[in-house]
Amino acid sequence: MKCVIFDLDGTLLYTLEDLYNATNYTLGHFGYRERSLDEVRSFVGNGVRKLIERSVDCSLCDVEIDKMLGVFRQYYSKNAAKCTRPYEGILDVLEYLRKNNVKIGVNSNKYDSAVKQLCDKYFGSLVSLALGESLGCPRKPDPTGVNKILAEFGCSRENALYAGDSLVDIQTAKNAGIKCISVSWGYCGRDVLELNNKYIADSADELLSLIKKILSV
Repeated sequence: MKCVIFDLDGTLLYTLEDLYNATNYTLGHFGYRERSLDEVRSFVGNGVRKLIERSVDCSLCDVEIDKMLGVFRQYYSKNAAKCTRPYEGILDVLEYLRKNNVKIGVNSNKYDSAVKQLCDKYFGSLVSLALGESLGCPRKPDPTGVNKILAEFGCSRENALYAGDSLVDIQTAKNAGIKCISVSWGYCGRDVLELNNKYIADSADELLSLIKKILSV
């Protein structure tokens, strides 16, 4: 069995505008100033809690952050798919992998229910298992999510790949003991990725070519 485990935001799906809207709705609800699209872009990648923490102008206690998280999740759950879309060519990549018996997993730092909701909407049966942050699945770069997917698929580390757009994804793959492909169309600059990974894809076609080469599919 071979498998590819993907990050979600910035890798499979363009989600920035919906995250931006949910962030500013939450900030406005609690009386904080709005953030720009570029600011929100720089805040994503480490889960919604960290997104909120980076968006406020001061340090808040856990109770206050929890209240903001509740508002964010309620809004985002209803509005997560207004501007979100798969990146160009991604569906073709997933279709190719499925047709060639490569299992597809998703491991995201977004909270678990939103990950499952978005994967079901945009990818359906193409994704065999999608995991987001939960009590039993800590945020990346903790490798728990990757390890759970590998165990569920019965896939060895030698036959597995991770694909993501951030330094967190590179570290997650290292912590899990599997190779990583970085995509340059997400929320991290290509120059930063190049310093930390030798496998860089600038398009879905390049991503698929690297997967074929590394996994021999």
